[in-house]
Amino acid sequence: MKLNLKRPLAFFDLEATGINIGVDRIVEISIIKLHPDGSEEVKTWRVNPEMPIPLESSLIHGIYDEHIQNESTFGALAPLVAEFLANSDLAGFNSNKFDIPMLMEEFLRVGVDFDLDDRKFVDVQNIFHQMEQRTLKAAYQFYCQKDIINAHSAESDTRATMEVLLAQVERYENKEWEDKKGNRSIPVVNHVEGLHKFTNLNRPVDFAGRMAFNDAGEEVFNFGKHKGKRVEDVFNIEPSYYSWMMQGDFPLYTKRKLESIYKRWNDKRKTERQQQPAQPKPAVPAPKAEEAKPTQQKPYQKLNNQQQLFKKPEEPAKPVNEDMLKLLADKFKKG
Repeated sequence: MKLNLKRPLAFFDLEATGINIGVDRIVEISIIKLHPDGSEEVKTWRVNPEMPIPLESSLIHGIYDEHIQNESTFGALAPLVAEFLANSDLAGFNSNKFDIPMLMEEFLRVGVDFDLDDRKFVDVQNIFHQMEQRTLKAAYQFYCQKDIINAHSAESDTRATMEVLLAQVERYENKEWEDKKGNRSIPVVNHVEGLHKFTNLNRPVDFAGRMAFNDAGEEVFNFGKHKGKRVEDVFNIEPSYYSWMMQGDFPLYTKRKLESIYKRWNDKRKTERQQQPAQPKPAVPAPKAEEAKPTQQKPYQKLNNQQQLFKKPEEPAKPVNEDMLKLLADKFKKG
């Protein structure tokens, strides 16, 4: 079927370092520009995000740091992207919530003027969700071909939920499913352990999703400036982050799980300190033989200049003779 277009419609998708629009960066952008005559133009760019790509993100889109280290930055590519999208409306899957805001953030960051005012936006995910409603009523009708009687009463909704699950297990028995990494499996199985795994693919530590488990089973932060970092590593470099979260507006269950991780981390630190061998105190060197002798008083004391000035002669006095008497008489005689 051919779309009725008045101007080009650009379908595009972004791969990024994460999903935090204000922090994360684009690592790949692909655009299919569909023209009114049905012809297509396709452009794909790999982008150096100028920051490390978290392993959790690389495992999803398959782009690792070594793949983009020699690629151009978005600042260099932005004029080309803006020119290719000129005079086009935009379309994507979840594009209104992620791709368009992320793209605009990148344009604004590098100072490229990309005007959205006169464009139309088509989010294919919204069509899917709105036409195929994701309510319990819609699920009950879809899987059980029945309408809920006394909808929104607790017991009726609970029973409908139970019947939907039973119908899902029967409907998807032996049905293959492919995840974002291309792995195939049969996830809807007739035991709770398998159903738990399939319905918790994001592997949250807390129900609010502020923390999640990485592939190694370690807790990592799932938001903010430390997104993707191990919780214990953040405690090592910024212990005050724990206090900030405990005093902040986070769910109580999130705080409980964070407190449990902090206690484990703190206990580990105490154990490590106790296991470290005690450092011996430096020995005080014994005094040398000559230093051990008490200081002896010198047999004489050096006189200062004033004392030397009035020092009495030590030689014996000369006997008085006539010449001396004559000198004295001359000195004291009256004139």
